[in-house]
Amino acid sequence: MSIFIGGAWPYANGSLHLGHIAALMPGDILARYFRLVGEDVLYVSGSDCHGTPISIRAGQEKVSPETITDRYHNEFLECFNKLGFSYDLYTRTDQEFHKKVVQEIFLKLFKDGYIYNNSNKQVYCEECQQFLPDRYVEGICPHCGNVARGDQCEYCSELLDPIDLKSKKCKICGSIPTVKTTEHLFFALSKFQSLLKEYIDESSGWRENALELAKRYLKEGLRDRAVTRDLPWGVEVPIDGFEGKKIYVWIEAVIGYLSASKQWASENNCDWEKFWKGDVVSYYVHGKDNIPFHTLILPALLSGIGDLHLPDKIISSEYLTLEGRKISTSNNWAVWVPYIVKNYNPDSIRYFLTINGPEKRDGDFSWREFISRHNGELLGAFGNFVNRTLAFIQKSFNGRLPIYEVESDIQEQISRLYNVVGDKISEGQFKNALEEIFEFVRYSNKYFDEKQPWVQLRENRGECEKTLYTCVQIIANLSNLLTPFIPFSCDKIRGFLNIPAATWKYIELDTTVPIGQIEVLFERIDKCKIQEEVSKIGNIE
Repeated sequence: MSIFIGGAWPYANGSLHLGHIAALMPGDILARYFRLVGEDVLYVSGSDCHGTPISIRAGQEKVSPETITDRYHNEFLECFNKLGFSYDLYTRTDQEFHKKVVQEIFLKLFKDGYIYNNSNKQVYCEECQQFLPDRYVEGICPHCGNVARGDQCEYCSELLDPIDLKSKKCKICGSIPTVKTTEHLFFALSKFQSLLKEYIDESSGWRENALELAKRYLKEGLRDRAVTRDLPWGVEVPIDGFEGKKIYVWIEAVIGYLSASKQWASENNCDWEKFWKGDVVSYYVHGKDNIPFHTLILPALLSGIGDLHLPDKIISSEYLTLEGRKISTSNNWAVWVPYIVKNYNPDSIRYFLTINGPEKRDGDFSWREFISRHNGELLGAFGNFVNRTLAFIQKSFNGRLPIYEVESDIQEQISRLYNVVGDKISEGQFKNALEEIFEFVRYSNKYFDEKQPWVQLRENRGECEKTLYTCVQIIANLSNLLTPFIPFSCDKIRGFLNIPAATWKYIELDTTVPIGQIEVLFERIDKCKIQEEVSKIGNIE
């Protein structure tokens, strides 16, 4: 079986914040797990590099749009690398390969009647002398009454047409825009109403928020959507009469999953079709604001292209708040990823955003909770168990132990964990999977304390060896079980124990081979850092 994992494409006009990582982290957990199981995995994503916000920022800084996208694409790559994201390909939408694939698909949909020509009304700013991109039209959502931009309401998740907003204003200059008629191409989304209803009714493995939102849109009736825009920066429309117009980013970006697969195959001399046809399970990982693009638009596009595998699992996170408040990039109410990966252990970040992840409801990042969990759970429970066990063996047994049998009930618990944790990961229940492992970590600490190997060493050396033998086998298996979640620490443990590679099955070490040089897995973070970090939030430098 093949496993395809598509991570949402972050927009390359500003730095990533922790809300982005909370939504994207499940993709890497899935990829690492399925590779350990032995499945054929393709995990792709990239930077979304088109659209007016990028060209406007470029104009403000008096640089080219490519300068902006290069800056943030490279920053994203560095951040993902430091966090251990194991993409098979992380690309970008302004590459020629992507543009060519998008244009070919666009032409096919046009020729097959799924894209058609029509005039529509669009918001125009007389002051700026341009048609306004949707996200640059701000007003009041006609559905919930909150402030919204013109493509989607962040509060009620309704897809919007800018002309439907009340009290519209141009977000660029603040003036009141007008409405003008212009020619555009439309995607016939309404043609897929019946197909999508049947597809969604039969779906399994979708998060509840995705299922509810998709069904709501279907109940209201799908509407055709414009797929071209009057934009200065983007993929050119490959149809006569539409020169100067660009393909709208919402259709271009989701096609990126297919174009990235084809690019990976081209660069590695592999077959992309095995991840898009036949025996494949596909996962799409993104935040709540991207749900309709993955549950409705992407399946409709793939159906229009024909003979391509539709999404199986929708892993759509809720929002991450910060210190109890909504993240606001404009007000600097955010924890920026370049900062936190520079100053904190990447496994601590991965652990917190998983154990406290916004899977079923909004999650919250607070510095107090982050530091508390690092000190109490990663250092105090897991790191402490690993280091005191291995340090004891090195100090009292020169790093070697005779071979014994692991206590049967502990071996059964470990074997059970592989099955339970694996099932939960494949079902998108990452928080519960990690909780299962740390419940066993706490049990293992209790086992160590109750056996009191420091006392056994004096009274019965053989019993002490048996205790430590069991503990070191626990550690070896924890290095497998925790690899999808905290890979850097697990790599270190395998280095201590001379384990060549992780796997997803019960293992037992030859303890007559000496343990290597050990080091502390996690350093304690002083509690004074809590207030220090909180005071930095919201300060514009």
